[in-house]
Amino acid sequence: MRDTYTRTLVPRARELRREQTPAERKLWFLVLRTHPVKFRRQVPALGYILDFYAPSARLCIELDGRSHDEAEAQAYDSERSRVLGGAGIRVVRVQNAEVVRNLSGVAALIESALQR
Repeated sequence: MRDTYTRTLVPRARELRREQTPAERKLWFLVLRTHPVKFRRQVPALGYILDFYAPSARLCIELDGRSHDEAEAQAYDSERSRVLGGAGIRVVRVQNAEVVRNLSGVAALIESALQR
């Protein structure tokens, strides 16, 4: 998973780990940190930083806030998902608000993605 972009992304990934959004913090501490499938936070990969990544399942969980609603951000996210998909990494996108309102539903969605 290491690539030429990792060296420049590692400091940013460390910063993002220290400064998680409330939704990231909630999902990490209540679901993913103790999940039987090992997840990692803020993982540099293929020129991007993945919010949560399970290497054994090749599954990426991306949390999207309001900034992802704009057309430019959606185009960027689409390209990012295409690149990751081309490398065999499945991407599951979840809205921050959904994590806050319906954590059990998000957990079920992640379980479903892990079963595929």
